[in-house]
Amino acid sequence: MAVTKKARANAKKSPKVPRERETSLSRAVVKALEVLEFLQAQQPMATLNEISQHLNLSKTSTFRLLRTLEVKNCLTLTGWGQYQLASDIQAVARTQWLGKLLRVAMPHLQALSRELSETTSLAALFENHIEVIAVVESPRVIRMSNVVGHILPPNGSSLGKVITAFQPPDRQEKLVRSYGTFRFTDHTITDQAELRHEFERVRDQKFGTDREESVYDGVCFAVPLFAPKEQVGAAISVSIPKSRVHDAEHEQTIIEAARAAAQRITAELQIG
Repeated sequence: MAVTKKARANAKKSPKVPRERETSLSRAVVKALEVLEFLQAQQPMATLNEISQHLNLSKTSTFRLLRTLEVKNCLTLTGWGQYQLASDIQAVARTQWLGKLLRVAMPHLQALSRELSETTSLAALFENHIEVIAVVESPRVIRMSNVVGHILPPNGSSLGKVITAFQPPDRQEKLVRSYGTFRFTDHTITDQAELRHEFERVRDQKFGTDREESVYDGVCFAVPLFAPKEQVGAAISVSIPKSRVHDAEHEQTIIEAARAAAQRITAELQIG
């Protein structure tokens, strides 16, 4: 086929594609972004030593980096010697993270709901509360429901338990204190010692349950979405009418299905 004059002219105008990609990155900028990402999604507050270990940098180099970010109003230093994102940066970072979480998780929530024919939900950790951010309703007439925007009790819901259980002790206390330990049914845990034991059980088994603790005749199973170092900022759940939970083997099938969905979500979050 003959090459037209117009095609030859366009070829001359087209920029040449470089044979090698640009690789001269600023190591300091890369490390600074790693700090912001670390504090954004994995650990709201961290000490100099914790950040130094995460970056695999000396404390001296890490301090210079953190001090620069602090002076440029990207970080603030608390009275306890912990660094956190500045409020403006935190708001932007949080919005971006939640958007990414919803975008990645929704197809898997929908698939899990189709697989089990039950309601599935996604909840996330905020500053002083845990909130439902997505729900896929069961197609069945008789079903357990959830509501986007619902604030979850750390003592009476599977999602609330799972996310609270994997927080440091001071954050656990803050979440429980912020919501309170109200009794929703005769099965709700309100005793502080019993609640601490429940959080330990959740951490050991890596799933949480709500056995008529928030509403009668409802059972929920929740699993965490693990970030590196088993940090948890979100979780997914399956909600089922009590009458449709057959036995322990059936419960295990539900939990394993939720775990598989959670693993797919976390894998995509880390890749993206």
